[in-house]
Parts: sequence; structure tokens; C-alpha cells
Amino acid sequence: MDAAPTPVKEFAVAVFYTYDKLALQAGIVLVLAVFAAFIGVLAMRRLRYGLAGVAVFGVIGVLAAATRPSATWAYPLPTMAGALAAAGLLVLLRRTLPRRAAVPAQGLGDDTGPDTDVAAQGTHTPVRGVGSPSSDAANSVLDGAGQTGRRRFLALAVGALGSAAVAVPGGRRLWAQRVAAARAAVVLPSPSSPAAALPAKVSVGVPGVAPFVTSTADFYRIDTALTVPQMEPKDWRVTIHGRVKRPLTLTYEQLLARPMVERYITLACVSNEVGGELLGNARWLGVPIKDLLDEVEPDDSADQVVSRSVDGYTAGTPTAALVDGRDALLAVGMNGEPLPVEHGFPVRMVVPGLYGYVSATKWLTELELSRFSDFSAYWVRRDYAALAPVKTQSRIDTPAAGRRLEQGLVMVAGVAWAQHRGVSAVEVRVDDGPWQQAQLAAVPSVDTWRQWSWPWQATPGEHRLEVRATDNTGQVQTGRVHEPLPDGATGRHTIKVRVA
Repeated sequence: MDAAPTPVKEFAVAVFYTYDKLALQAGIVLVLAVFAAFIGVLAMRRLRYGLAGVAVFGVIGVLAAATRPSATWAYPLPTMAGALAAAGLLVLLRRTLPRRAAVPAQGLGDDTGPDTDVAAQGTHTPVRGVGSPSSDAANSVLDGAGQTGRRRFLALAVGALGSAAVAVPGGRRLWAQRVAAARAAVVLPSPSSPAAALPAKVSVGVPGVAPFVTSTADFYRIDTALTVPQMEPKDWRVTIHGRVKRPLTLTYEQLLARPMVERYITLACVSNEVGGELLGNARWLGVPIKDLLDEVEPDDSADQVVSRSVDGYTAGTPTAALVDGRDALLAVGMNGEPLPVEHGFPVRMVVPGLYGYVSATKWLTELELSRFSDFSAYWVRRDYAALAPVKTQSRIDTPAAGRRLEQGLVMVAGVAWAQHRGVSAVEVRVDDGPWQQAQLAAVPSVDTWRQWSWPWQATPGEHRLEVRATDNTGQVQTGRVHEPLPDGATGRHTIKVRVA
């Protein structure tokens, strides 16, 4: 994952979307299977060749484990144990295979060597002339031994595969259950500053529009973790250091003891295409990052806060965005519950107005006050912009693209967002006609998306619907089409429908 070039990442997201990790894992299994088959072929020629292949497997695994950012001396141990088990299994499989029978030297030549199997398993009787009684008896013994060897081989191979299939996910599941139990035991404190009550007209009331609050189960997940990091609250620490006067380290209990604020905040991924679904709105509970930075007193030169995840992922957030009064949080709760593990439990960052790759680090363990000129975070090193404010965007949720509609009144509706600036207007047009003002739903703050709706008197034929938003600064959503790299996609969501 860390070594993947940016074009490969962009291709994977474009082709597989949120299933990119599944595709990568399937690819890993395929590559490992091919390499394992290659080792098996080598082992059939010379056992030591196969063992060398297993050793290569082990060395690659040890290097990968030992070079992880949070690695300890124990990280390579599972790989070493796996390599030893694989070597032992290879030896057993090799010995279970039926051995080849010897043939007369005068018939085929002496092809024996130091690592050549020359005797039939269970017998040392040489094969005589074909068709003779002695030859038939020997071949019968060989056939029986071969069948027994093959059965043993298959039983051992299937048993090994079954054990691996149970042990690997089973071990992960046991640890995940332990973390899940620890999460279930967490009691979130009441916020000293609760979220504002949702306005009565926060919804436009049109079926098919994304709900104002995204359910936790439906909230998008984009990160670089192939397996979700599992961390118990008792083991969690966050360290704030770098260009500060007073470094600070907090445990989970100490963080929960601090004054909490609760806010509705919409998060968006920089990989979201125009009209895409890689964004969601939730009610977050957490400690204001500004309060923590005030305690450590950053140097005036520290224009970047580098956040680090337990798996080594980094994001660089402008320090100014964390102290300008916006509700930037070290979040511990989501929609009234402790953070889900896949969304960053125990603690993650939530910063309104910035794309997630520069602000929304999950499984957070470190904040380092730094400078953009001194350090480039994970995605910045992969050609993404260091500064990434969310762009003004809008989306048509209903009607769905390509849908066949009936003539008459059709409600066109969706969501628009411009976090930390807010949406002041949404317009819709049909077939490049004049822009029509949509009706906006109410919102609790400028940090959330906003529902909108527009009544359309649909006439027969094929039509093209287009939407654009205007934020509170007066900036109108651009129609210039641009891909997500390097700082977010631009363009206007457009769909085609047919009216009967």
C-alpha cells in the first residue's frame, strides 16, 4: 500500500471505487498462490531450492513488518513463525509424495544423483522387463504405494490449508472481539457544549434524498489500512510535540475527562468524483484541538500539524485551521456512540472545511507541530496538494440517472456542501436552459451539507438535468471539469432522464 505509485492508486479507485482494498487483497492472495506454486515446483527438483523460496518469503515478510512506523521487536515474530511452519510443511509434503521407481541402468541409463528418488515407496524391488510376472508384481506394489502417498499428500495439504483458513481470520477475530468488548464498555461523557437542535425543516421531505444525518453503517470509509487497526482504550496515548514549548501526552481516560463539544459536521473525501457518494454528515463528540494547542503553545513558525495514525499514516493540517475558531475535534464519539473501530476508535481527527486526507486521521496517536517546508505527509508525497479546502459542490440524488419518468410534476432534489463556508443557493437547469432557484432546507451550521429541492414540470423526451451551488462567500460552483488529483474534483453534476 505504501509503495503503490499515485497512478496505480488512481486507477484502483477509478476501477474498484470503495472495493479497492478487496481487489488489492485478492491480488495479494493470487500473487502468493503463484509464488507458492513456484516454490512447490522447485521443491520437486531439489528440496533445498524450495526451502530457499520459503526463506525469501520469510525475509520479505520480516522486512515489511520491521519497517512499519510503529514496529517493535515483536512485529517480525509472526512472520518468522510462519516461515518455519511453511518450511516444515514443505518437508512433510515432499516426503509424502510417492517416489519414482528405479529402472535398469542398461535400459535408460543411470540417472541417479544425490537428490534423486530412486526407490519405490515401501519397496526397493527394481522393475524388470515389461510384461514379466516379476514386473507386474512390482508395478502393483508401486501403484499401491503411489496411491497411498497421494492420499497422504492431499490430506496433509488440505489440512494445512484448512488450518490456515481457520487460524488467520480466527486470530484476528479474537483480537477484534477483545477490542469490541473494550469499546462497548466505554461510557462517553455528556458534552459541555451540546450540538444545536436540528431545525424543523432540516429535510426537504423528498424520497430518495440522502438523510441529513448519515447512519454510522452507511458512512463512507476511505483509508490506507488493509486490516482495520485494533487498539484498546487502555493502550491508547496521544503525544503532542514538535515545535512547542510544553509537550503533552494524554491517555484515553484523561482525554475523556476534558470538556467535550458535540457538533454536526460533514466530512468529504478528496477522491469523491462529481456527484459521488464519498461524503457523509454525522454528529461528532470530541475535545477541541484548539484547547490542546493552546496548552502546548506552538512556535510561531509551526504552520503545520502532522497527525499520525497507529499504522504510520500521516496527514498535514494547517495550524491556522485548527485555531481559527472552527470546531476541529479529537473525536471520541459518532452519532451518540463511541467511534466505530473502522472509523478510528479510540480517537480520530475531525476538521470541518478540509478534505479528509489533510485533516481526518483515524486511530490517532500523535500530533507534531511542524512546518510544511520540513515535512510532506502521506498523500502530499503522492502528488496531492498540501492545502485542500473542500470545494463548493452539489449533487442530484433524485431522480436517478437514466430513470424513465412520467410526464408531469417531478421533484428534483439532492444535497449541496461547502463546509465552513456554507451553501447560500442551489440552482437547477434543464437542457442548458435558464438556471432555476431551488428551495433550500435549513441547517444547524455552515459545517454541514444542505438538502435542496426543485419542482419540475417534465415534458416527454430525453432531458439533461444539471445542478450548481453558491456558497456564502458568493463563489459559484465551477463548471470546469477536473479530476480529484491534486485537490478535489470540480464540475457540475449532470444526469440524463427520459420522460414518457
